[in-house]
Amino acid sequence: MPFSFKKLELQDVILIEPKVIGDDRGFFIETYKQTDFAAAGIEECFVQDNLSRSAKGVLRGLHYQKNPKSQGKLIRCPKGSIFDVAVDIRKGSPTYAKWVGVELSEENKRMLYVPKGFAHGFIVLSDYADLFYKCTDEYSPEHDAGIIWSDPTINISWPFEAPLLSPKDTRLPLLVDADNNFE
Repeated sequence: MPFSFKKLELQDVILIEPKVIGDDRGFFIETYKQTDFAAAGIEECFVQDNLSRSAKGVLRGLHYQKNPKSQGKLIRCPKGSIFDVAVDIRKGSPTYAKWVGVELSEENKRMLYVPKGFAHGFIVLSDYADLFYKCTDEYSPEHDAGIIWSDPTINISWPFEAPLLSPKDTRLPLLVDADNNFE
């Protein structure tokens, strides 16, 4: 199998390390293989791919889409380095309001699977970073939602104290006030 799958502290969030085949000419990796992912418990069908570029210190998140348009995401950072975060926002979950964070980078080539029912965010550690992610549902503006990055209930240990935020992300609510229909 060209992947190593590691379940993290939050149920269903999975860190994926691809097998890297490299020599002095460069490298080759498989970034997704449906049969291997399904065997590891990721049976989602991905229907949309996204690519973003952000400068150092930019924080995007914490974002999610509400049901019935919720999204699972397979995230990787092919250029630069990010600190990537998933937050369990499933009401009634034993890990509700808990978070997990990992570094994804062009050097470590790791990927993170964030399932439906989790908010997602990241901050750029390098001068800039490209973030590529596959989604299990298409973007739906009417289902778009989020939680403020600095929510004290979640208490994420971000590597920057004053990140660069979009106007939209500065106005996101606390988790307790968020429009969230995950059970």
